[in-house]
Amino acid sequence: MTATAVLTARALLLDMDGTLVNSDASVERVWRRWAERHGLDGDEVMKVVHGRQGYASMALLLPGRPMEQNHADNARMLAEETADTDGVVAIPGAPEFLASLRGLPHALVTSADVPLSTARMAAAGLEQPEVRVTAESVGASKPDPEGFLKGAAELGVAPADCVVFEDSGAGIAAGRAAGMRVVGVGPRAAAHEPDVVVEDLTTVRVEAGADGTIRLRIG
Repeated sequence: MTATAVLTARALLLDMDGTLVNSDASVERVWRRWAERHGLDGDEVMKVVHGRQGYASMALLLPGRPMEQNHADNARMLAEETADTDGVVAIPGAPEFLASLRGLPHALVTSADVPLSTARMAAAGLEQPEVRVTAESVGASKPDPEGFLKGAAELGVAPADCVVFEDSGAGIAAGRAAGMRVVGVGPRAAAHEPDVVVEDLTTVRVEAGADGTIRLRIG
């Protein structure tokens, strides 16, 4: 981006993986092992898994497999991912971005469960938002909007007054389905036409308005 975009919101809803935390190395290791176990092409698997809960990715990759098997497999995968934090680091600008949100309405909305999100945020040296919507909190995975709608409700803010930060196609679709504007973060985001795209969080500035609004200067 060369120009500066300005967005005004009353709350921000933040994805974790690919948005605040670079966990790609761990995700690749765990999912490529899973692909090999099931005789699937690892490159094709990696096109599907970002942004979704594991069971939802498995349902797409192994159509017809009983969903209870996907949920059981997903529980094992979450444990593997939680134990594998090698190479997990903060997205550039994430520490400063989160610090600028202290005292302002914001929430983490992630497809990870509590143990995985806690492990990855800690590995990246990032503080957890007080409000968190994790895998345990919802009945449907992104691209379903449930997680973002729940985050808005917990903050007491109308969906139209929220801005989502996301990196994946599934997450961007979820934000749009929730009726929210979306800032796409990183190289995966641009292909899915969010409202604004940034390479990382170093170009995002947060200003608190006297009327309770949050002004985002992006670029």
